[in-house]
Amino acid sequence: MELPALEGLNAEAIVDYVTTVGAAALLNVVFAAIMLIIGFMVAGGVSRAVRRAGERSERLDNTLAGFFASLVKYGILAVVLIAVLNRFGVETTSIVAALGAAVLAIGFALQGTLSNLAAGVMIVFFRPYALGHYVEIAGSAGTVKDITLFYTELNTPDNVQVIVPNGQAWGGVITNYSAYPTRRADFVFSISYDDDIDKAQKVIRDVFEADERVMKDPELFVEVSGHGASSVDLTVRAWVKAADYWPLHFSMLKAVKQAFDANDIEIPYPHQVEIQKQAS
Repeated sequence: MELPALEGLNAEAIVDYVTTVGAAALLNVVFAAIMLIIGFMVAGGVSRAVRRAGERSERLDNTLAGFFASLVKYGILAVVLIAVLNRFGVETTSIVAALGAAVLAIGFALQGTLSNLAAGVMIVFFRPYALGHYVEIAGSAGTVKDITLFYTELNTPDNVQVIVPNGQAWGGVITNYSAYPTRRADFVFSISYDDDIDKAQKVIRDVFEADERVMKDPELFVEVSGHGASSVDLTVRAWVKAADYWPLHFSMLKAVKQAFDANDIEIPYPHQVEIQKQAS
């Protein structure tokens, strides 16, 4: 293929054109570099400010503060990148549309993950439980060891790790046994029908009131709650600090049994009556 003839071309015009285009391109590069530098500086500064504000807030978890800081940073950088491309004459409308379609497709593909993310944000904001709380969520119970934006880590009493997706935790019933500083410990003790009810109530009261873990207010409750097939049932309701709930539960079962034995109070057990018929 032969090159076109260069006759009639003005060398000075060509030089002027190349110089003008080159200067404009160089100017665009300089402006783009300045925009990128300023954009990175602004994004970093705003991101750090958001993180510090989140860490100072008592209502905002550090995990969520970092998430918002990253979100703000990359959002600003995306705007700066679009502005730079626009500076070079690139049609950004089609790019934005393509990115939107890609984000939508990714959203559909990761809808389970995104639901866990949204639930994690809600958990961090509304704090239905916190680190160190003993909770029951999604059918699992344990102490909360970690809360991320996607899952909650529980440690069961027998030292087993349980990972609960935040979508399941937030979408179901949450039972938090550590939300309040006090709890009510309920007991049922059975005595024989031949025993003195008033005496049994006094023995139980003496055992519970002697334990410093039992709170004076609300008042200790000891009353007859039922008549069983072979026993009279006494219900006890004692208020304790949440941390003392299980230690008191186990120690009181032993202490009341020993007190009943010392005071000749019988703890009945089911009886069976055997009837024999003799042939006539």
